[in-house]
Amino acid sequence: MMDAGLIGSGHGSLGYVAATALRPPVFPGAAPRAGWSADARPGRQPVARTTGGPGASLPCRVSRLSAGRRVLRSLGAAPGTGRSAAGVADGSRAPPLRTRTARAEHVGEARHGLTAYGRAGRAVRIVAGALAGGTVLLSSAGPALAAAPARAGLVKASADYPATVEITSVTPVAGDNAQVTIVGKVTNTGSGTLKAAHVAVRSPRPLDTRSDINLVAGRTTPSSQDGIDLAKTKTPIGDLGPGRSAPFTVHTSVADLGLKDGGVYELAVDVRDEDQDHALGIARSYLPYNVQQSGKQTQIATLWPITHAPELVAQTMPGDDQTPVLRDDGLATELGPDGRLGKLVSLGQNLPNLTWVIDPDLLDTVYAMTKPYRVQKPGTGGDSAKEENTLAGTGSAVAADWLAKLRTAVGMNGAQVVALPYADPDLASIAHNGAGLPGMDTALSKAATAGKVTAEGRLSVDVTGGVAWPYQGRLDQQTAAVARTTGAGLVLADGASMPESRSLSYTPNAARSIGNGQTAVVADSTISALFQGDLGTEQAQTLAEQRFLAETMTVSRQRPDDQRSLLVMPPRTMSAGTAKALADALGAASAQGGWVAPARLDTVAAATADSRANDSVPGDYPGDLRGSELSATALSSVMGVQNGLDQLLLILTQPQRVRGPFNAAMVRSMSTQWRGQADPGAAYRDGVQSYLANLTSAVRVPAKSVITLPGDNATLLISVKNDLNQAVGNLQLRVSSAQVNRLNVGQAEAVVLDTTTARTFRFPAKAQVNGPVQMTAQLWTTGPDAQPYGKPVTFTVEVTSVASGVMYVIGAGLVLIVLAGVRFSLQRKKRSAAGEVDLDPERLLEEEAAAAEREAAAAGEPAQEGSEEPSESSVASGADARDRATGDEKVGP
Repeated sequence: MMDAGLIGSGHGSLGYVAATALRPPVFPGAAPRAGWSADARPGRQPVARTTGGPGASLPCRVSRLSAGRRVLRSLGAAPGTGRSAAGVADGSRAPPLRTRTARAEHVGEARHGLTAYGRAGRAVRIVAGALAGGTVLLSSAGPALAAAPARAGLVKASADYPATVEITSVTPVAGDNAQVTIVGKVTNTGSGTLKAAHVAVRSPRPLDTRSDINLVAGRTTPSSQDGIDLAKTKTPIGDLGPGRSAPFTVHTSVADLGLKDGGVYELAVDVRDEDQDHALGIARSYLPYNVQQSGKQTQIATLWPITHAPELVAQTMPGDDQTPVLRDDGLATELGPDGRLGKLVSLGQNLPNLTWVIDPDLLDTVYAMTKPYRVQKPGTGGDSAKEENTLAGTGSAVAADWLAKLRTAVGMNGAQVVALPYADPDLASIAHNGAGLPGMDTALSKAATAGKVTAEGRLSVDVTGGVAWPYQGRLDQQTAAVARTTGAGLVLADGASMPESRSLSYTPNAARSIGNGQTAVVADSTISALFQGDLGTEQAQTLAEQRFLAETMTVSRQRPDDQRSLLVMPPRTMSAGTAKALADALGAASAQGGWVAPARLDTVAAATADSRANDSVPGDYPGDLRGSELSATALSSVMGVQNGLDQLLLILTQPQRVRGPFNAAMVRSMSTQWRGQADPGAAYRDGVQSYLANLTSAVRVPAKSVITLPGDNATLLISVKNDLNQAVGNLQLRVSSAQVNRLNVGQAEAVVLDTTTARTFRFPAKAQVNGPVQMTAQLWTTGPDAQPYGKPVTFTVEVTSVASGVMYVIGAGLVLIVLAGVRFSLQRKKRSAAGEVDLDPERLLEEEAAAAEREAAAAGEPAQEGSEEPSESSVASGADARDRATGDEKVGP
């Protein structure tokens, strides 16, 4: 089964497969029959295609053959031409079936439905099954750039084919009179023993087009189209029990293989047992046969990515040296001689005109590791770095060695260094989920500038900036627009984003203008896809290398008189095994007399654009990649960090200690490297935000609950604490009352605190009534745009000693009593001055009343109860009253 991305190569696959399946064989001595044409290929004798002829018997029925032709017509193929109705996109004819002479091969493979000598009706079923199964028959991909190549040789074992064959090594390129060595392994995956097993090389079949190459890769079982066993290559491997494996080495020559004309050939090795009736398993590869090149070499620029997921965090250790902190120490292993990054440098330094694509953040991280550094303990991502929650880093020596080797490598063999924007921000995610966020454009622009400056400073070489590399090279219009924000005039794109027209019969140059002052350098998707996975085995590496050689040789032979240029784009996190396969392939193709000339990216980008190449940027983006994008929520939270950071920087006396680490951490939070690492990416972003929150809350008003205010005029004591390792200022402490008519406080107090100190501020308070009053203490920044800093602290003030209204009444009564006493005292003094001896007013009144009673008794007039004659004093009192009244202000009628 092919990879989903390989469904069709666009090279006229439908006409090729269908016509090949139904075309009758050429038997020895058979003459071409009318209606079938000769296969006239340049430099090769015509091979007759025939449906029979004198002396030839056809193992099929005419009615079924006609039915098969009708199926082909309904599918758009022209029987007998080897082409689809629309024409084979690369201008090639379907290759003829070769004459088969071994009857055992005929019988064995026909028994399993694998030979072209089968019935036409069977061929029709093969075509229908292929269409239903989604093989390489139908395609919307361009002729030269398939979405992903099928991998030849990866044939799975089954009940009919119980052996697996692996080719682990092969002579990369065969020259004139060259020897060819094939090394591999056979494994018996069946339940029975393979008796007297042996391997043999099948007669190589020429592959003239890229479609031919892809079709070979798509086969999953032995086929007559793979050729016949060559007796001279038969190599015994002995009995092979179930589950057992045996190695093999086949030594042969160009002459024994029957190679005559230069070009690409299929190289198939099968295994048989003592019965020899049919192949029990097969492996396929490719063999370029390189004769003297007469055309121009194809220029190939190869990206060599040096990237890694972000490791440096925003935290640094306390102290003036600000010891850096990493989230883990795994990078130290990768930098070693046997690590991924160590291998990439050692392999890349030997390749000429290589294009190193480097994330400057990795350079900063490695440079930081060359000195003492610390590593966070698990679960402490948002905490301030301290001795107790970090460990000493162990990679200082290996980091220094790796950085020195990289500096040497990028300065030799005509290398070009391309600096990605700092921390390699995910342009596609930002384009789809973060475009328009406040500060995003500024952040991207700064990242691009910082990237180039950092790379130049760390590597001491000239660096190319202004290059955008979207994730997997998948480009759409929105991503191209965001790339412009970074100042990128050059965009690296994968051919799957900009597939070529089916009518194009050759592979165009990589560079083309896409408008808005941008140039896209489009990578060949088929070749690039060979190196997408982790090629960790010899078999996988050999297969990718041979396919690369086959594809590039075919491209060079398409238009040998024109200068061609291609781009090879491996993944950002290219593994060591994949890098080895790519390096070996480049070396073999560009060896003396080779058809490839390694070139720098700027050379390929400056090549003349092909007028027929696709220069239209699509408006849509692959749905399968959207699932791994950074979400709108994640990007919004990252940009929200800037607001909190700006406020924190305003109060710090040494803001530079925080500004740089946080600005870098924000861009790292949006790195493309988090694709495929969703959980570590989320943990990194959470750590940045938590750490900023911890720093902000380190300057705070401690929480309060209830404060008792003993009196109507008292002082509120409010503390402010600074737990940061530097002094803070530009702050005010404001205390406000929820009920100013009951309790009010004084003006705001300026706050300046030294490192790790606390200070208590005094606020005069005036209370009007007893009882609880809610108060709020809030820090504010100073300046024209003052803002609240941190969280407000709410507490209650309980007023307990304020006088009530009753107390005022009692106090007023006491004052009146005192005043009355003073008045009586003054009257006594006045009378005493007039000659009165007894100054007791009550006793004088009693005597006057007794005298009046005696006078009345003597006159015989009894006193009337209830009436009293006014005395002198009474008369005087009345006169006094009248005198006072005449002097009073009239208040009534």
